[in-house]
Amino acid sequence: MKNIPRIFIPDELKTGITIPVSRETSHYLTRVMRTHDCLVFGAGHEYAAKLSDDGKSIYVGDATSHTDPSGNITLMFAPIKRTDDLINMATQMGVACFQPVITDRVTAHHVNWDRMRKIAIEASEQSNRNSVPEILPPIRFTDLDLTNVLFADERVAYGHDTNKIPTGADKVLVGPEGGFSDAEFAKLDSVGACGISLGKTILRAEVAAVIAINNLQVNK
Repeated sequence: MKNIPRIFIPDELKTGITIPVSRETSHYLTRVMRTHDCLVFGAGHEYAAKLSDDGKSIYVGDATSHTDPSGNITLMFAPIKRTDDLINMATQMGVACFQPVITDRVTAHHVNWDRMRKIAIEASEQSNRNSVPEILPPIRFTDLDLTNVLFADERVAYGHDTNKIPTGADKVLVGPEGGFSDAEFAKLDSVGACGISLGKTILRAEVAAVIAINNLQVNK
């Protein structure tokens, strides 16, 4: 199945059904990829499929044996100038859910979330996932449930100690470009949130997210 284009279908998939497709999808398959054969996926499953001769619909064939490599990690993050890069990379890392968080030092207040969802779909198609991560509505840090949360602790670069990642953890929090405020660090420490190391250098926020996700995955 290598190099066959993959198309995300938000509707329920099953063998034998025919699904209408957009002009954009039809153009992508016939003009860009020059094929009528494709794979369709959604909700953790993948199927072989074929575009109709008129380019208006896709026929869903048999399910493939490909299992969804996505995990169950929720990434809580402060919107940043490069939120698009963060969504793209974290989707490729297998994140299941994004929770935007408005922290004290957030500078990106006007993110186009519809565009972010499109980026998540494209990253899922490219990275061989069978599912697309959910992007939840933004919430304020003060309203965030910090129970069993791991957070990317940039204080490690200045000698701050971190704790061992607990078994079964599946939520990670990353701050904005300017980091967490003193009040936010105090809140995280007071509830016993686990700070995880990003190394001894200060990273860009989108890179910090990828490193934090990787640290959680390798320690699960």
